[in-house]
Amino acid sequence: MKKFIKMAIPIFILLILFIYILTIDAIPEHITLFEGENINFRMLYGMQISKKKNGPTIETVSTQGNSITAEAGIAKLELSLLDSIPLKEVNVDILPKTKVIPVGSVAGVKLYTSGVLVVGMSEIEGEDQKMYKPYENTQITEGDTIIAVNEIKIATTDELIEEVNKSKGKEVKLQYVHKEETLECNITPVKTYNSEYKLGLWVRDSAAGVGTVTFYEPTTGKFAALGHGLVDIDTEQLIQISSGEFVTTNILSIDKGEKGNPGKIQGTLDKQKNIGTIMKNTGFGIYGKVEDLSSLQLDKSQEMEVAARSEITLGKAEIICSLENGKTEKYEIQIEKIFPENNYDNKSMKIKITDNRLIEKTGGIIQGMSGSPIIQNGKFIGAVTHVLVNEPLEGYGVFGDIMVEQLYKIAN
Repeated sequence: MKKFIKMAIPIFILLILFIYILTIDAIPEHITLFEGENINFRMLYGMQISKKKNGPTIETVSTQGNSITAEAGIAKLELSLLDSIPLKEVNVDILPKTKVIPVGSVAGVKLYTSGVLVVGMSEIEGEDQKMYKPYENTQITEGDTIIAVNEIKIATTDELIEEVNKSKGKEVKLQYVHKEETLECNITPVKTYNSEYKLGLWVRDSAAGVGTVTFYEPTTGKFAALGHGLVDIDTEQLIQISSGEFVTTNILSIDKGEKGNPGKIQGTLDKQKNIGTIMKNTGFGIYGKVEDLSSLQLDKSQEMEVAARSEITLGKAEIICSLENGKTEKYEIQIEKIFPENNYDNKSMKIKITDNRLIEKTGGIIQGMSGSPIIQNGKFIGAVTHVLVNEPLEGYGVFGDIMVEQLYKIAN
């Protein structure tokens, strides 16, 4: 019996430690709240959360036991044990209560990169008919952005070509951005049979697509769209932009989605009206300033509060989307799962299309519907972001508070 007790005690201690570790891990490192919203933490004996000393905070944040509430601002909290052993820092963004006008109309997106994006590499045939790889001894890779040649800033593919040809085959210095770090390398262009000089790099300076406008925020005049960022088709990386345009689009056709083959909305961006300027391309959508409010055809009577994620419930909701030119409609969906602690990607909620009218028209969630606003109990709760390729009726949505947070981070 004594032997059993001796074995049981360390096992019991390890079990208690394991439970504490799980509890600590379950508390997120980043929390988004609306002003006045209260959040409760599940904590064990001896654990408490309080303002971090010497950390950025706001005077109106209050912590009582295992809950916090605050006015708009930024706070840094600390989770501790026995009020003396620090366990974890918790960053809290408290947003002002916000009202938006959900939109749901399809629009065109034109993005212009900061410099030129490297999307591929290939051997170059020189004028001597030999094959060369000028980039071979550099660290430049697909997804990097070239921003200058010989200290001369470039913004377009044509400017890059011009500066490289000016070299007449002499070594040039490239400045480029790799994973947010600015680096330099030297590279010697190769002269081709038609007397042009090339680096062996395939580059791109713009991108375009079609998506859905999510909402308009009246007090700032800004908009949000897509619910996810625009990613380069070749590098699969978020496009770093210098500027962009949001324009109306003319829907040409709708390709229905089916299992294993997502559908899409086909639209044209030619000869369309400008809606506004795109200022930010993020993993949670694109954001900018509306310049022609009439182009959005807003119904101002539909202005509504942005729901806190704690208000979102499983069950019925609606999305607003446009499948005909100049017309938006509401369609029923089901919220199947909610991931309340997710602040890291745009898969906050799992959703399912249940409206037979929409299923008949599109087969489910299709490309171009990303950004369709989700409404529940008269509040804006988020936007459609993804479709499950093998289950076109199902997909994901991002929380509305995440989109509002991104909107407020844009400089006026």
